Amino acid sequence: MGAQLRVYRQKIKSAQTTKKITRAMELISASRIQKAQARVAASVPYSRAVTRAVSAVATFSNVDHILTTEPEKIERAAIVIFSSDRGLAGAFNTNVLKEAGELAARLHAQGKDVIHYLVGRKSVAYFNFRKRPIEQYWVGGTDSPVFETAQEVGEALVAKFIQPASEGGVDEIHIVYNRFVSMLTQTPEVVRLLPLEIVEGLEAPEDHEVLPLYEFEPEVDDVLDALLPVYIESRIFNAMLQSAASKHAATQKAMKSASDNADKLITDYTRLANNARQSEITQQISEIVGGADALSVKS
Repeated sequence: MGAQLRVYRQKIKSAQTTKKITRAMELISASRIQKAQARVAASVPYSRAVTRAVSAVATFSNVDHILTTEPEKIERAAIVIFSSDRGLAGAFNTNVLKEAGELAARLHAQGKDVIHYLVGRKSVAYFNFRKRPIEQYWVGGTDSPVFETAQEVGEALVAKFIQPASEGGVDEIHIVYNRFVSMLTQTPEVVRLLPLEIVEGLEAPEDHEVLPLYEFEPEVDDVLDALLPVYIESRIFNAMLQSAASKHAATQKAMKSASDNADKLITDYTRLANNARQSEITQQISEIVGGADALSVKS
């Protein structure tokens, strides 16, 4: 009984130590989520405005430009996956990697070659473990993204998109990330950045409606060449901020669940330890009573 009681007390101590760690991580994530939410809220209007302007030009103009013209045949596609550098976030990384895998399977089924760009150590480790090729990756800073990283990712994507597919370029760019919906909900989302498809926030024009025409100053190609990296970088940075906010929320939820589980373990082991202690006391009393009875019989 004594050995069993010591085991239970050791487990109680381990659960208490684990609870301290998970509780601290929960509080850290809770303190960071507010700032992450504020950064997402600040970036969304700009990203949405740039996307709407660029997609409007792509939809309503008759300019022949790589930004506004979809190729006749799409041979290669790029997928950018946004994961985290650290774990302990529940199914955060699993969900986004699963969504990216399903997207890659659909593209392969359409006869397209797929290359991957990765942001975050977890996605890099996932691809390395499975020995899957990686075109380029970026690690570090996923908890607090900086715009310089978005610029690096954007430059790599624009260079690949401008390059002909026959020379190793891509005709299509997708991003996969966790969109922050609320503290309890983070949804994996797939967005096709290029070629542009729709005008966000605009209703479909009626048959008799005259579509808007655009005048460019100084030159059409110069304006659209300048818009392409701005559009890509704004969407990439917004996805990074969304992913960071989702990661903090997922970590807080996971650590809250871990702390609750530790409380339950402490309660269960305390009950078992009390039972073991009562059994030990009962056994000792029985031994004393038995010894006293034996002495009285002899006398």
